[in-house]
Amino acid sequence: MQTHCIDALRNNSLLRPLPGFRLCGSRPLLLFSSAARRVSCSLPSSDRLFHGWKQRAGKYETVRAKKKDNIWSIDNELASKKAEEEKKGLTRRRKTGKKMKGARSSGDSIVMVSGAMPTEIETVLQTQEPVIKPSWDIFASSLTGIWRGVGAVFSPFTAELEPIDVGNQNENLFDCYSLSCIEKIPSQGSVSQIHRTTNWEALNPFGEARKHAHASPRAAGSVNSSTPGKLILDAGDMKVDLPSYESFDLSYSEVSEEDSMSMEPGLVFFEDGSYSRGPVNIPVGEHDESKYFLYPTYRFEQCLVKGCHKRLRIVHTIEFNEGGANIQITRVAVWEEEWVSPVNISIADGVPFDLKPISQRKRIQPSELTGSWKVFEISATPVFSDAEATEEGDLPLVYLCMETLKKRSLPGSSAFFGEEEELDLNDVTALWLPGGVVGYVDVNKEGTLCIGISWYSNEGINLVMERDYGMDGNLKEVRWKSEIKRRWS
Repeated sequence: MQTHCIDALRNNSLLRPLPGFRLCGSRPLLLFSSAARRVSCSLPSSDRLFHGWKQRAGKYETVRAKKKDNIWSIDNELASKKAEEEKKGLTRRRKTGKKMKGARSSGDSIVMVSGAMPTEIETVLQTQEPVIKPSWDIFASSLTGIWRGVGAVFSPFTAELEPIDVGNQNENLFDCYSLSCIEKIPSQGSVSQIHRTTNWEALNPFGEARKHAHASPRAAGSVNSSTPGKLILDAGDMKVDLPSYESFDLSYSEVSEEDSMSMEPGLVFFEDGSYSRGPVNIPVGEHDESKYFLYPTYRFEQCLVKGCHKRLRIVHTIEFNEGGANIQITRVAVWEEEWVSPVNISIADGVPFDLKPISQRKRIQPSELTGSWKVFEISATPVFSDAEATEEGDLPLVYLCMETLKKRSLPGSSAFFGEEEELDLNDVTALWLPGGVVGYVDVNKEGTLCIGISWYSNEGINLVMERDYGMDGNLKEVRWKSEIKRRWS
């Protein structure tokens, strides 16, 4: 076949230019148009041109063609190597792919996600010491009562505010008011149960206020006392009249949640009413392809209490697919509530409600959490020595406390969603939410899965709750922290 090609090239009279081709001098080359690649035929002579070379100014240079992407091929070696790495530890991947494209917005975007904030211990002020296990009765007494609050739902990918309900005119509603009745109910066993019933009303079709970057009273969500029953807030470039909490009768509204809590496996509680609730173990191991349709989904509820009368609850809903190698957060719900009265005394109507809707609050920035912190920490470590006791709900826990000085640095990667054309979802660990709230799900280098929340206040106090799972899928540790920002030199 090469002989025919050479004979044809020697006879220039047989050559006819074809559309998109042209002939080149004494060394006949077939050249595609500018949008195509160069194709050459070699001549059996001493000055022949080898494939992949071109002549320029009497010299031969290597032709480096751009590698063509073949979407139908898979690098088996890299794919197998990646699969082996994922089996060794948990990795966070999304079904939507590695990167997400977002529309460009103006430079005042306040919705931000970031990677994990590096933390290092500067000084150990007090080594670990054992503490007494919290009493269930004291914990239950801290929870019982009438709680009024606000709630919202956020995207686990971009930290943007998402609709929580649909109104009568098919409009999206982004905030809600809640009324929870928590009471202690005797059970058949020796330990009582905690029963919770939550009523709610959705509101705010306007979304999140976009001017909290400027510290103005109106941007902070000030109340206009001249307008009774209305909350005058700023959402975007217009004033928004949101109905006040008192304008609803939530005792007759829709029941959004009804739940019971007892001494169940996976519940770690503290006497001030803080707790971390989730499974004792998560599915980690070999993936059974015959059960591809099963997506184990778990609910991780963590609560922090501030001043005994205010609390923050964040619920992460997470799917564990492919034997725990594919972790996908499907929902992040945030609730802030304040205690009003005991269950048997109805004085809620006479107590003013001073919580602003979550959409009208300022988002926390990473710079507010950087620097040195004095940290008091209580950790609870489960002991998996008796499998039967674990199944019955009596999981032994060892409580330890310690005090340290820690330094927190800025995250390695951060992005205001909407300002970046592409967002690497593998770098999304922390969601910076309104009201000083941060929610994060991360897998460190050792393969430990950490599900945590933090609640920062302007007084320089940061409350933290973290829940760790080891590479075997078992609950490894639960940590409650009280951090005070070090403001001295």
